[in-house]
Amino acid sequence: MQHLDVQLGGARPFGLGYWPMPEDAPGVAIPREDVRIVSPDGALVRGMLWTPPDGKWKTAVILSHPRGDFTVHYACPLLAAAGYAVLGFGTRYMNNDTDCLHENCIVDVKAAHDFMVSRGAEAVVLLGNSGGGSLMAMANAELGIGDGWIGMAAHPGEGVFMLQVIDPSVADEADPFSRVPELDMYNPDNGWRPWPEPCSYDPGWLATYRAAQRDRVARLDAVARQSLVDAETAGAAMGGVHKSTSPQEWRELRARRVFAKYLTIYRTLADPAYLDLSIDPDERPMGSLFAFPDPFEANYGRGGLARTMTARGWLSTWSGLSSHARLADTMPKVKVPTILVHPTADTEIRVRQAMEIVQNAGAPDTTYVEMKGAPHYLEGHRKPAMDAVIDWMRARYPL
Repeated sequence: MQHLDVQLGGARPFGLGYWPMPEDAPGVAIPREDVRIVSPDGALVRGMLWTPPDGKWKTAVILSHPRGDFTVHYACPLLAAAGYAVLGFGTRYMNNDTDCLHENCIVDVKAAHDFMVSRGAEAVVLLGNSGGGSLMAMANAELGIGDGWIGMAAHPGEGVFMLQVIDPSVADEADPFSRVPELDMYNPDNGWRPWPEPCSYDPGWLATYRAAQRDRVARLDAVARQSLVDAETAGAAMGGVHKSTSPQEWRELRARRVFAKYLTIYRTLADPAYLDLSIDPDERPMGSLFAFPDPFEANYGRGGLARTMTARGWLSTWSGLSSHARLADTMPKVKVPTILVHPTADTEIRVRQAMEIVQNAGAPDTTYVEMKGAPHYLEGHRKPAMDAVIDWMRARYPL
């Protein structure tokens, strides 16, 4: 019997050295406490509370991400060493955002906020890293919680990010190899060259490409919305059918009422700016932190985002046309002191986007800090980045 080869994962690429590294150590022992919080709707929120070495604090920082585990985020020990209580936690969707609803995520954020208030916090500051930035802004805008907003490499929202990376050349959602050649950024006729050669895309073609990305998201939205409408229609029809007298009809309607459609979304790593550095120029290298290293491989392989989503999860989290977690919508409602730390060599977030986030903030007190040459996860720049945040906090919140 012939054994099939097993594809093993490659080495982790640069940009994913996410958890605290030796050079990020604060130099003092930081007390830690495992925390379990039950949200008002019964979800379990797991976290780790980091406190200053002397146990004294007045201001708390809470940080999370829709699907990421922030219990041991690099910011936690550094902020605690500076005199703050820090609760890093995961939402109910930690490590699996297939059915992620941001409307539920902010319930978890509020549970963490209220927990820190119950522990004696005089002020609670919301810290959002990457996709956590839009989560924390949404929590403040919709629930009115938090006395400050800190963005660390925060992007405009997971759905907005998907709008810039989804591959618009997919001709058939059921066929991962189907292509509209004119819309394929990995087509030599459109300016692509094999890695590691740089690519050059015509600005007119790029405008068409961006519009086609929105069109694909709109098509996925339509499929997702129709599935939800179908379920609601079946539920309404159940009102006229009794399970005792018409059990078969009732059974069929019930199946359609509770049905959850799953979307398989292929090819979600196709931003021309990954390979053409003249697009929104900054200090980033070619490629993506999601790639191994060539974005082409991750676009077709195991990389990318939102590959399997429920209809409602797609609409709430990854649709740039439907999600309510867009910083363009929420930041004008964020009136609390705001700081954004942007790494200028981030392959995923452009300097232009970072500046727009701050410019759109509703707070009269805004601060924008660039970490020159830093990648998305700020390796090699974490202490200076957190020093900037700590200086900002000390001017505004009690120690």
